[in-house]
Amino acid sequence: MSADGADRTPFGTPPGGTPATLFTLVADGVVARVTDLGATLVALETPDRTGRSGGIVLGLEDAAGYASREPGANPFLGATVGRVANRTAGAAFELDGVRYELDANEPPNHLHGGRVGSFEREPWDVVEASGDRLVLRLTSPDGTGGYPGRVTVTAEYAVAPGELAITYRATTDRPTPVNMTQHAYLNLAGEAGSAVLDHELTVAADRWTPVAADLIPTGATPDVAGTPFDLRTGRRLGDVVADLADDPAGGMDHNLWLEGTAGDVREVAVLRDPVSGRWLRLDSDQPCLQVYTGNRLGRTVGRGGVTFPRHGAVCLEPQHAPDSLHRPGWPSIVLRPGEEYLHRLRCRLGAG
Repeated sequence: MSADGADRTPFGTPPGGTPATLFTLVADGVVARVTDLGATLVALETPDRTGRSGGIVLGLEDAAGYASREPGANPFLGATVGRVANRTAGAAFELDGVRYELDANEPPNHLHGGRVGSFEREPWDVVEASGDRLVLRLTSPDGTGGYPGRVTVTAEYAVAPGELAITYRATTDRPTPVNMTQHAYLNLAGEAGSAVLDHELTVAADRWTPVAADLIPTGATPDVAGTPFDLRTGRRLGDVVADLADDPAGGMDHNLWLEGTAGDVREVAVLRDPVSGRWLRLDSDQPCLQVYTGNRLGRTVGRGGVTFPRHGAVCLEPQHAPDSLHRPGWPSIVLRPGEEYLHRLRCRLGAG
């Protein structure tokens, strides 16, 4: 324990990188572990209905695992994703009459900031650290990953009784797109390698975003009524996955348009596990939520040598809609000098 009350431990050194540190934040039964490599949420621990504490976020052993580019080694586990989360068609966009080429890391499209300079694999600076709060900062130079502008980003993690809050902020010296998210893989039953098909998910969303075979939105935003994406009264995830067996995503990997006013922090989703009794209520100020049912898991080896199975977790990713840069009628993700990007989310945790 350091003089400022922060619990710091070495977290290894990625090949060719700088040593990483793991910070442990604690508040009345809630334990969050965050590394300064990628401002990554490595672990989140909370009691089940019997009072027994356990991890509910899939994670890796050390920094080398999080820095790996081997296929399937780290599918953005607990990542702070940026500059632009989700998919951008054709790995290019036009802004103020200038065309910018991005990394086609999911050919022919761009995903989660690309391979070079993406937020989740960069070392972040520590701004503040204490026993229950951590603030990290990253400066992304002009041209990083093909994006214009020098962007300064902060990520704040704070725990309180029954709660983990995350706040992202960003500023820029040139117009540039920013659309960040937290990419935690949630399994409320624990990290031992079970599937989440019996979890129940409720999402306060009245529209969804159809996608083509490459998972790029078609541009339509139909009502969820009568579709597998109507989660307003709660559905078992296994039933949702079964309904989407023939979908190009192989399950759910779709954007939902949230009810309520974007910019206001409001409850947007509830996840429950009938076995452990744990529940997670997600609050967000973003317009959309990407729900991903771990369709591509199956080869990632996590802590303790556990291979996470297909559908071994669900990701609830607050953000703007995918491919917003090509949809002028959708809310803009362009950040301009003098503006501040603000993204607030809160996970309220309990069991019963």
